[in-house]
Amino acid sequence: MDNTIQAKRSKFLSLVLRHQPELIGLTLDNAGWVPVADLLNALAKAEKPLRHDELQELVTTSPKQRFTISPDGSMIRANQGHSVEVDLGLEAAAPPELLYHGTVAGPIPSIMSQGLTKQQRHHVHLSADIATARLVGSRRGAPVILEIAAGRMHEAGHAFYRSENGVWLTDIVPAGFLRQR
Repeated sequence: MDNTIQAKRSKFLSLVLRHQPELIGLTLDNAGWVPVADLLNALAKAEKPLRHDELQELVTTSPKQRFTISPDGSMIRANQGHSVEVDLGLEAAAPPELLYHGTVAGPIPSIMSQGLTKQQRHHVHLSADIATARLVGSRRGAPVILEIAAGRMHEAGHAFYRSENGVWLTDIVPAGFLRQR
């Protein structure tokens, strides 16, 4: 599948599986899952057809690994980043000492005084490495990388979760645990 087409399809799937399932007539279950057959039918009706093998390729080859297909292949969901109410069933995990967040310069003064907040999402998203944070931050312009003292946060009682695609999640990163790199 062409990379440009794959990126567009991935973004559209993110939209419907994370934010607006009703856009194509889908309803997610409490854990964010939807039957693959329902998704493919809804995409076809919305004039955005996707074959089963194309969906499988998108899920397995996407560099961001945004989606998971259930072990039996019958269900699909987004790994994280939802603005609709879902319970991903993630268990708390001890993070590495440092995590990273990529953003752009505009919100830095606010972030450095108020911390990182989840905004419209369920969690703040953090990367395990600088390269990934830089890639995330560059989506909106020149990236600014923030270093998070995740180990100290965890010791202070903040919960962390790791999604299936390796993104670290937490409810908030207080300003005292942030440093601009």
